[in-house]
Amino acid sequence: MALKENQWQIENSEQRQQSALKLLDCLANPDPQLRDEIAFEALSFWMRNELLTIDTVQQIRHQLLSQISEPLTQNDSGFLQPFAALVLAEVARVDRRKAFMNQVQREEMVSKAAHYLRNIRDYRGYDEKQGWRHGLAHAADWMMQLSLNPALKKSQHNVMLEALAAQIRNDQHFYHYGEGERFVMPVFYLGLRSELTVEEWDNWFATLLLTSLDLKKTTQASLARKHNLSAFLSALYLNLQESKQTGLQEKLLPLVVKSLKKLN
Repeated sequence: MALKENQWQIENSEQRQQSALKLLDCLANPDPQLRDEIAFEALSFWMRNELLTIDTVQQIRHQLLSQISEPLTQNDSGFLQPFAALVLAEVARVDRRKAFMNQVQREEMVSKAAHYLRNIRDYRGYDEKQGWRHGLAHAADWMMQLSLNPALKKSQHNVMLEALAAQIRNDQHFYHYGEGERFVMPVFYLGLRSELTVEEWDNWFATLLLTSLDLKKTTQASLARKHNLSAFLSALYLNLQESKQTGLQEKLLPLVVKSLKKLN
């Protein structure tokens, strides 16, 4: 708390590096002030202001990628992995602004980000006492930072889009914490930066609607699928319309409109 009041200022660089690594343990803490307002905010501030050494950022990357890949236990409170994803988004931001990862490390990050997003089954969002444990939104933020990285390849973009599609078309849960809007941003930036052709984008949007469900039949699964797809497609449509990216609008807007018509 004193650190926060001091606006994250630690003059001694070595002490700052050690503090950053020690704060990683707080990402699993059920206290939202310690976890979110102190640990995450401190780590984000230091990384965004280039106050951590590359060695420290690499240690953060290595530790959190390891933790986010571990199977959950029955005693897991559900905070560590979502907040690991959020801090890894900051690590990815460091790399896109001033590349420090090699190709193997970047490939590992994309692979583990996609695996984490694709396999999230904890759909909890906000709790009045314990705050956020919003894995889907944090994974989407991680994907957004990766989508902005000019060093990523088309094959990696495809891996990311496949993982995003798996959750966008979820039919097991009704999203109600703004997940659709968070999924929009990595898709938007991939549309802007990726070398995917219009035909490849058309195929991706088609996968969103592929289902063995009868969407005209009223079931919990079909309603959840339509609800989640509609939220994502509507938010993407609005973002495209409001953007000044004419080329992106020409490429994606007809596909979004076609998907919305098929959905309805």
